[in-house]
Amino acid sequence: MNYIIREATEEDFPVILSLIKELATFEKSPEKVTNTVEQMKQEKDLFRCFVAETESEEIIGMALWFFAYYTWVGKSLYLDDIYVKESYRKNKIGSALMNKIFQTARQENCKRLRWQVLSWNKPAIEMYSKLGAEIDEEWLNCSFDHNAIMKRKTDKKFNFTE
Repeated sequence: MNYIIREATEEDFPVILSLIKELATFEKSPEKVTNTVEQMKQEKDLFRCFVAETESEEIIGMALWFFAYYTWVGKSLYLDDIYVKESYRKNKIGSALMNKIFQTARQENCKRLRWQVLSWNKPAIEMYSKLGAEIDEEWLNCSFDHNAIMKRKTDKKFNFTE
């Protein structure tokens, strides 16, 4: 199968969002996707994305990432999502997207490349292990959604200035 890996453009946002929604369905959380094309356009300076595209210009995969700064090591690349349409898997497209991520991390002199994988996603864990990734089972994710952030802002229960 012939395909290219290229940097996404704003015109690709609708397809990228559909891939994000497919991924969320695969991860059993479709209701958690609140992003929109309009929001992506407004926030386009905060992320970057590579897409895998067929000769007929169909986008069949993506890797969405951004630069981060980790106190222990410095400049890093965070791979937020990597996804390949189910019917195109087993064609090394995921590996090609990962290679592009590694190439970018090297070019940008990143000190760390980080991403997450669900504990039940055995095919992805196997692929990442084959790449030589360290799979950390010690650290737990902590997060607040938008509503919780807004609630925390007005919640007097916790006073962090004391």
